[in-house]
Amino acid sequence: MNSFDEWSPLREVVVGSAENYVSHERELSFDLFFHDNLVQDNPSRRKPSTTDLSAAPPCRSEWYYPRLKTRRGGSGRQRLPVAQRYVDELNEDLEGLADTLSSLGVTVHRPLPLPPDTAEVTTPAWSASVVPPLNIRDNTLIVGDEIIETPPMIRSRYFETQLLKPLFQAYFSRGARWSVMPRPLMTDASFDLSYVRTATAGGPTEPVGEPRPSPWDVGVEMMFDAAQCLRLGRDIVANVSTEHHALAVSWLERHLVGRFRVHRVHQLSDSHIDSMVLALRPGLLLVRSAAVADALPPALRRWDRIVAPTPRRNDFPRYEDDALILTSPFIDLNVLSVAPDTVLVNEASPELIRTLEEAKFTVVPVRHRHRRLFGGGFHCFTLDTVREGGPEDYFT
Repeated sequence: MNSFDEWSPLREVVVGSAENYVSHERELSFDLFFHDNLVQDNPSRRKPSTTDLSAAPPCRSEWYYPRLKTRRGGSGRQRLPVAQRYVDELNEDLEGLADTLSSLGVTVHRPLPLPPDTAEVTTPAWSASVVPPLNIRDNTLIVGDEIIETPPMIRSRYFETQLLKPLFQAYFSRGARWSVMPRPLMTDASFDLSYVRTATAGGPTEPVGEPRPSPWDVGVEMMFDAAQCLRLGRDIVANVSTEHHALAVSWLERHLVGRFRVHRVHQLSDSHIDSMVLALRPGLLLVRSAAVADALPPALRRWDRIVAPTPRRNDFPRYEDDALILTSPFIDLNVLSVAPDTVLVNEASPELIRTLEEAKFTVVPVRHRHRRLFGGGFHCFTLDTVREGGPEDYFT
């Protein structure tokens, strides 16, 4: 186990699995997690006259999303099936990603598949349907020689790292550290709703109401995903948008004191930042916009930056009117570096490929069709466990 940054030559990686992906379940934790995408980041289904997504107005109604029934008097859960053909094509694309990495000399590991009969999990406080370990970067932070399982933010993913346990056990037996952050009870009262109080989750007709009381309530708890972090040698940039994020980052600061420096940035997004900013090599960032770069710590503002080109509408498949779109059009910024000069990029993003090639990168195009339906790109789908880099200081 050795992974300190996002760009050093990649030697071992885990690629996620979509086996037995059946549905999305909309409930409070899901809507809060995808808040920016459900409310702000997606174009309207009205057809603009141009294929440029930057010209489309943001979606703030149920044009794009099925309405979530009111939580009063019910469970507040709505299961939305995912078409099997999309799951099959996603699995084909994941196999292509794994094969591409293997062809580049990277050792590829896979999680255990989700058993087909595991439809739901239940804790004393709630029940939720289960999704497979697809976006596996989210719930595990690798810092140097340590595995840190982070406290999940979506109920359906609460036990996701169980499907990585055999791999973690193997790394531990070879000397890796292994820590688990405190697990939240995850009642409605566990969530800080301040980020969404000025907007809505799922459309303006569906305001986020008061949390439903539970005998398991303990107040706001730490919840945080590893994809809220940017790893840069001995420095970690962490996005904090809520009190439950802040609690988790406080835990990280105390746990990593003396080994890593944690730098907080505030509300770059509702949670994840790896479709906002990625470090391609020392001194060079890939960013969604200049404004994102300007919100980073002072040391990173001095780095050169490549601003990702605006995607075009015809870069994405067209879906049924009731399909649930989980990412912004900038999801293809979610690239995976396999070396300081080599990047895996979605083949359906020609503008980004050209931009990176003009910056003298070797671009490896890989197919990934349904990234907006499943909420992740190549960085999300992978967990880099061994890279050649070490705890260098890139900030001073």
